[in-house]
Amino acid sequence: MAFAPQIRIPATYMRGGTSKGVFFRLQDLPESAQRPGAARDMLLLRVIGSPDAYGKQIDGMGAATSSTSKAVILSKSTRPGHDVDYLFGQVSIDSPFVDWSGNCGNLSAAVGPFAIASGLIARERIPEDGTCTVRIWQANIGKTIVAHVPIARGQVQETGDFELDGVTFPAAEVPLEFLDPADECDGGGAMFPTGRVVDDLEVPGVGTFRATLINAGIPTIFLNARDIGYTGTELQGDINEDKAALARFETIRAWGAVKMGLITDVAEAATRQHTPKVAFVAPPADYVASSGKAVQAGDVDLLVRALSMGKLHHAMMGTAAVAIGTAAAVPGTLVNLAVGGGTRNAVRFGHPSGLLRVGAEARQDNGQWTVTKALMSRSARVLMEGWVRVPG
Repeated sequence: MAFAPQIRIPATYMRGGTSKGVFFRLQDLPESAQRPGAARDMLLLRVIGSPDAYGKQIDGMGAATSSTSKAVILSKSTRPGHDVDYLFGQVSIDSPFVDWSGNCGNLSAAVGPFAIASGLIARERIPEDGTCTVRIWQANIGKTIVAHVPIARGQVQETGDFELDGVTFPAAEVPLEFLDPADECDGGGAMFPTGRVVDDLEVPGVGTFRATLINAGIPTIFLNARDIGYTGTELQGDINEDKAALARFETIRAWGAVKMGLITDVAEAATRQHTPKVAFVAPPADYVASSGKAVQAGDVDLLVRALSMGKLHHAMMGTAAVAIGTAAAVPGTLVNLAVGGGTRNAVRFGHPSGLLRVGAEARQDNGQWTVTKALMSRSARVLMEGWVRVPG
């Protein structure tokens, strides 16, 4: 019996923030995968090593966590005022499914560097030393991201002294601006899809919880930690080793998605795993991060823990950080109340790996809150470049 040989595709394996993913230029993909559809999804699943019944992704580039089971496709943008179009795929680990419903804020930090290094930015735009500003069209959610990429000797500067909790080694800082981050197309058509900053979320079989439902950065359901039996100081093992807790969170996520208008029936949540996210907040408290670092209550404005793809995240998703900063800027949300209320344009929050600062510029027009910009810094680095191989 004859077997088709493997095919090889130009690719770059990159870390962006606290995530890793395989990056492609659209033009380098096989012709059948240059269009959305089953061929593209099947290719990316095989690249990452999914679906894997063992949950390890041994036969692919994934590393068996939601933070490392990701793919990015970039192309030159035809949209005025933008340099590149950025498409993100969250690859399921144990099922044959690629979720295109949201962005990855962490990998957004690697988009600018990849675009520059792979020839998608005109050479004359790149200074010998300084900063190259890359305007990115996030195609999943239809939003603009501006990346400020450091340049040294005409090349992307990757090394530096910027430290990011959740990443072991320092690197060069990449400041990001998420413009108009509230998603006005998804869900109920506004930053707060129900029109309220706090709702009573009824979850049959689980309970009724106070919740802030927000479309900003990524659709997110915020809960009070104490209402669900937590303190906000939990680490991954406290949640991820409790199957009953994970099942409750998934039920909450499904019913929250219905209330946000993202799906019409809870059964649809299984086909929309990437969004919405569930996060819980608490006032500041001392705790020890997963690295052993002591986090003092006086160093943070609040505590946040968030789940991604059914598990507690080891740090914080970049898009969820945008949602945190946005919600903190709007008086009366659960995030804002955990901070202590009032008006905020930046917050420092504690997550399982340490601390993160995120800013947001919010204003109220005719009784409606809008956020013009969210800001945070990440870092990015090429881990490997060349070709990825998949069976033909």
